[in-house]
Amino acid sequence: MSEVYNKFLSDSKTKAFDRKHRETVNFNIGKYNVAIRGGLSQYKRLEEAKQRAANTKHKVINDLDKYLIEFEKNFIRRGGKVIWAPTKKEALKEILAILKKHKARLIVKSKSMTTEEIDLNEFLEKNKIESVETDLGEYIVQVAGEKPYHIVTPAMHKSKEDIAELFHEKFGIDINSTPEEMTAFVRELLRQKFVTADVGITGANFLVADTGSVALTENEGNGFMTFSFPKVHIAVAGIEKLVPSIDDLGHFWPLLASHGTGQNISVYTTLLNGPRQEGELDGPEEMYVILLDNRRTEVLKNERQRSALLCIRCGACLNACPVYRNIGGHAYNTTYSGPIGSVITPFMRGFSDFNHLSFASTLCGSCTDICPVKINLHELLLYNRNEVVKKGLSTQGERFRMKNFKRIMKKRWILDSTGSGTKNMALKFFFRKSWGKKRQLPEIREQSFKQIWVEKRKI
Repeated sequence: MSEVYNKFLSDSKTKAFDRKHRETVNFNIGKYNVAIRGGLSQYKRLEEAKQRAANTKHKVINDLDKYLIEFEKNFIRRGGKVIWAPTKKEALKEILAILKKHKARLIVKSKSMTTEEIDLNEFLEKNKIESVETDLGEYIVQVAGEKPYHIVTPAMHKSKEDIAELFHEKFGIDINSTPEEMTAFVRELLRQKFVTADVGITGANFLVADTGSVALTENEGNGFMTFSFPKVHIAVAGIEKLVPSIDDLGHFWPLLASHGTGQNISVYTTLLNGPRQEGELDGPEEMYVILLDNRRTEVLKNERQRSALLCIRCGACLNACPVYRNIGGHAYNTTYSGPIGSVITPFMRGFSDFNHLSFASTLCGSCTDICPVKINLHELLLYNRNEVVKKGLSTQGERFRMKNFKRIMKKRWILDSTGSGTKNMALKFFFRKSWGKKRQLPEIREQSFKQIWVEKRKI
């Protein structure tokens, strides 16, 4: 077993039996569940809205090269610069080149899972460039020296008491500070960063092909300040973020907000069409968009799993997943956790190290039911498991058990001629370890369903 897999087992066990952690996460997800019911109530025909969004994204993914070129052409036309980054290493190299060109020493960042994916903060720190997260949740986990816990809610695992203790330790503020007082403290601290930053870095919720626009949506206004104050703005976006037309945003923005936070629409929605134009009073003097592949094309070339690239990063599947709710986001040890992360991470970071994530699921289908773009996530997890077998990554013990299980299940007479005692012994011998110490194996009844059916039919 790989070191990554062993760490996953260890971290999952620790978090699953940490009562305080589970109480905090379930409390926060409980609030989300209440909010999302309100957000989704704006739709009279929700399934129709989701299917329309899925159709649009399918169209993009199946013609991705066309839409990428269209976006690039329209963005460059307004003075923007597009950089293609096939890998994480290439993206970091290009970002550093831009920062060195502008002699940047202080960077402000708005919330971006794509920059988390390439470990940008750690990279900048190694190059002695200060990088400050400006989303409140992202700032909290940055101060704590942690990675985001959730795609949408980075500090979901922390209670207000945890945050007060953290800020007391790091900044000396009153340990009994209220959430309002802590927010005011961070706001004052970050405001100075905004006005002195050399470069602002954001992600992109959507890239609009027909206008060459970067679409950003957020709730705190920090994203707006990140690209407004500094003279240089860099947007880092995965190549799958495209929508064909600006008209599509009227459909996608409410879907993202209602599934992500339960709002009808986010507080701030912004379209960025390049650097400041002549006659405009604000905005960056230079704007770059870095189009990141980082093995997304590995997902794309798999016909069955490519639909995972439809994802709009709302985080709804995480909140719906019983496994995520118990083991938490950090146990996955990857940028994208929960069901969507379990599907795409093996492709993006290697099946040899991360194939276990595809098995960290009950296959209950809750993730598929909630998905706003109708990704059949539980089916994709099954396809991933099939990939594990085809790549020869299953263990010898698993192959032995499944081979014999298949042989027995295909021959009814073996089951009929074997007593329940023998069957229970076989279950314990072959599956007790894989079933886990915390679960009890089911007992097979003395009479099979077939035997009971024959008896009932005689009556």
